[in-house]
Amino acid sequence: MIDHDLLLRAPKALLHDHLDGGVRPATVVELAQEYGYANLPTTDVDELAHWFHRGARRNDLVLYLETFAHTVGVMQHRDAIERVARECAEDLAADGVVYAEVRMAPELCTEAGLTLDEVVEAILDGFRAGAEGTDLTIHLICSAMRTAARSLEIAELAVRWRDAGVVGFDIAGAEAGYPPTRHLDAFHHIQHENFHTTIHAGEAFGLPSIWEAVQFCGAERLGHGVRIVDDITGAPGEEQLGRLAAFVRDRRIPLELCPTSNVNTGVCASIEEHPIGMLRRLRFRVTLNTDNRLMSATSMTHEMQQMHDAFGWGLEDFEWITINAMKSAFAPFPERLRIINGLIKPRYALLRAQTTLGAG
Repeated sequence: MIDHDLLLRAPKALLHDHLDGGVRPATVVELAQEYGYANLPTTDVDELAHWFHRGARRNDLVLYLETFAHTVGVMQHRDAIERVARECAEDLAADGVVYAEVRMAPELCTEAGLTLDEVVEAILDGFRAGAEGTDLTIHLICSAMRTAARSLEIAELAVRWRDAGVVGFDIAGAEAGYPPTRHLDAFHHIQHENFHTTIHAGEAFGLPSIWEAVQFCGAERLGHGVRIVDDITGAPGEEQLGRLAAFVRDRRIPLELCPTSNVNTGVCASIEEHPIGMLRRLRFRVTLNTDNRLMSATSMTHEMQQMHDAFGWGLEDFEWITINAMKSAFAPFPERLRIINGLIKPRYALLRAQTTLGAG
């Protein structure tokens, strides 16, 4: 058995986490008071946390996304954005995360007059302050809202900040009815600039979304991608992969799986029924992620604990999945090697040694 303390000390890599989905409840209340945001359902911190959790557990992605109105609502000023980013880095570092790519849609933070560049600058400044003195390396992925028409502008923004801490481009938001191909000009710009793309695909919508993301838009990773299981048939141990599933596995296209969030949005009924166990067994490039730590009341340690409880994963599985994430990261290759060889492998070796001594 692996306990919570051991998992907390395990080094972790996180590829799919939303800045506006991980704000501390107390910070939401304090920023609302400071900046005059009057739309919160309650100003009691515990009640507000419960409201976010309850609102997220409605088995529907669109309903799940409604809760973000309040976190985004208090992220319209530079100091507020920088504080949220700083606390994000602090919280991830405290959870044992040594590498993180956190995404945010800058276009959501411009209602009070900030420019897109000012939003990105505030986030990156917050990340640097929060990670200082820790083992955390943290970068930003700029997301464009797939329901809007600013994706090319956001792609250009991401490229403009690529040497200052932005490592990729993404589209996010309601998936059904808003296919990735609506944003081809943005993806082509990213490709022309030799930059990186991950696309929310295969979360609330199925195989066509994944197919478009990979074959038309050049997705290097799939944000969620869990619906790839729709192209896998057969009994356990006798699975047959369809053409798209085989392509994704053969090409080692990473799946940014977020089990707790997927249960919240109705992808599956429980963690035990989540396809991550099968996809791990079939040797897809599986990664484990939080998605929205506030809404889903989760952390990387919590996600690991659930994988241990549901599928019996041990330290070797968690090291495998952490190195998977680092292999799939958008950071430069030397940086990835430094984190794998300097932090992840030595610390897992130490944890295994400690558990062996403890068992003895």
